[in-house]
Amino acid sequence: MKYLNILMVISLLLTGASCSDFLEEKPRDEISLDQFFTEPGHAENAVNSLYRNGAPNMYLDGGVYNGKKVMLTQYLSGFFDNEYKGQEPHIQHAQQLTLNGSNLDDYMAGIWSSLYTGIARANNAIKYIPTTPGLTEAQSNRLLGEAKFFRAFAYYFLVRLYGEVPLVTEPYESLDNLFVSQSSVADVYQLITDDLKFAVNEGGLPQAAMVNNGYRITQGVAATLLAEVYLNMSGYPLQDNKFGEAAAMAKKVIESGVYSLTQHSYDNGGNLIPEESAYNKIRKEQALANEYIYHLEYFIGISTTVFPQWSYPVSFASEVKYAITNGGYQPVDEFVWGYDADNDLRIQNKQYFHNTYEDGEGNTVEFPMTPYIWHDDDAIFETANSGKDLRAYGYSDILLIAAEAVAKSEGVTAEAVDYLAQVRSRAYWKMDKADIVNHLSGLTVDEFVEEVWKERYRELVFDFKLWFDIARTRKFPTSTENGNGAISFVDFVGQSNSWGKTFEAKHLLLPLPERELQRNPNLIQNEGY
Repeated sequence: MKYLNILMVISLLLTGASCSDFLEEKPRDEISLDQFFTEPGHAENAVNSLYRNGAPNMYLDGGVYNGKKVMLTQYLSGFFDNEYKGQEPHIQHAQQLTLNGSNLDDYMAGIWSSLYTGIARANNAIKYIPTTPGLTEAQSNRLLGEAKFFRAFAYYFLVRLYGEVPLVTEPYESLDNLFVSQSSVADVYQLITDDLKFAVNEGGLPQAAMVNNGYRITQGVAATLLAEVYLNMSGYPLQDNKFGEAAAMAKKVIESGVYSLTQHSYDNGGNLIPEESAYNKIRKEQALANEYIYHLEYFIGISTTVFPQWSYPVSFASEVKYAITNGGYQPVDEFVWGYDADNDLRIQNKQYFHNTYEDGEGNTVEFPMTPYIWHDDDAIFETANSGKDLRAYGYSDILLIAAEAVAKSEGVTAEAVDYLAQVRSRAYWKMDKADIVNHLSGLTVDEFVEEVWKERYRELVFDFKLWFDIARTRKFPTSTENGNGAISFVDFVGQSNSWGKTFEAKHLLLPLPERELQRNPNLIQNEGY
C-alpha cells in the first residue's frame, strides 16, 4: 500500500501543470459557496430549504411511536399520554419530570441541532440574497422576508425552550468564533422582532392565504407570529409590556379580510349537522384558505403525514389500513375535564376528539379519547397514505391573541369581547352569542384574560400552545371531574401534574443537551439541571 502511495505522489509531481489544471476544476457533485448565489434560482432554492428545516422540523420530525418534537412540552404538561411511552424515554422523563441534559441528551440534541441548522441556512440566505445577480429588488426583499421569518421562528422556539441561547447571525465560513456564548433572552427577542418586522413591513409578502400563495409565507403569517411574540414578551420571563404592539399586529391580520372563522352547517330545521360542523370542515380541509394562517404542507407521494395514525389507539390497528396506530397524543382525564361536556361542541364525539368505532356489524366499540381532527377517512380506511396539511397557526389563535392583548392594553372593550366571543360562540353552539357577550362584558380585565386563557387551552389543543402559555403566565390550569368545564389557574411552581409529580421553577426551561455543553465550553447549563 505504501509503495502504491509513493508511486501516486511521484506521478502527481511529474504531471506538473496539467495536474494543477485538474485540481482547479469545479466539483460536479456539489456546489461550493463561491458557485452558489450566482443566479436567482440559487437564492430561491436556499429559501425553499427553510420550509422543511429549522422550526418547521419541530412539526415534521418524529414518527408514529415517538410523536413530533413539538409534542414534548405537551407531554411535559402532564395532560397528554402516548401508548408507546414504554419504549420512548423522552415521554417518560417529561411526564415524570426527570428529564435532564444527560438522560435526554440525544433527543435534546436533535431539537437543538435542528433549530440551529435552520438558522445557519437562513443566515446564509440572508447574507447572499442581496448580492445575487438577476434578482429584482422585489424578489430580493420577498426572499429576505421569508428567510428572516424562518430565522425568527427558529430562535423563537429556542428562547422559549432553553432561555438564553447563542445568538448567531452570520454564516460559519471560517473556524473563527466557533464557541459562541449565550445571549440574554432580551437580545434574542430583539433579533426575533427585528426579523419579523422586516418580513411584515419590508418583505413585500402578499396579503393572501398560504394555500393561495403556493404554500409560501405571507404577510399574515409573519404578522401572526410577531403578534404572538409580543404577547410572550409581555409575560415571563421578560415582562416587557408589549400588549399594545401585540394588539396592533393581531388587528392587522384580522382587518386584512383574508381570514375568517369557518361556520357550522345546519339543516332546514335549524339543527346542527355534526358531520358538517366547523371542526369537521377543518378536519376535511374545507377551510384551508380562511381558517389556516400558517400550515405545514404534506403531499402523497412526496411527503406523507403520520398524524392520522394518532387518531386511533394501538388496539385498533387491525381495523384500519395502517399497519400501526398509536394513541400518541391522548388527552388525559384532567385535560378533558376542562371542557363543558354538555355545551362545548369541541368535546362532543367526532368533533375535536372521538372515542367510538362502528365495526360494520352494528357494534359500537369504545376507546379512550383520541384526536379526531387528524382523522383522514381515505387514509384510515382505504389507502394508509395521507397528505393532510397540519395547522400551526389558525384564525382562532389570532382572535384570542387580539382579545388578550386589547384587554391588557385598552381594557375589556367591545372589540376585545367580540374577538373572544367569536371563538367561544362557535364552540358553545347552543348558546346565543349575545348572552356570551353580555357575560364577558361584565368582567374585570384579570377575569376576562383568564377567560381567554381557558379558550386557548380548549381551542388550540392541536396547535401545541399549552405549555408555552403556562410558561409565559406562570399559571397552571386545573379542573375537576364534576366541574362542568370550569378551569382554575394556580401558581405553576409547587403544582402537581397528572402523574403526581411536582413542578419546580427549573421545569419552565428544558436542559441544554450534554453534548452541546461538551462541544461549546462557553455554554452554561440551565439552573437546576
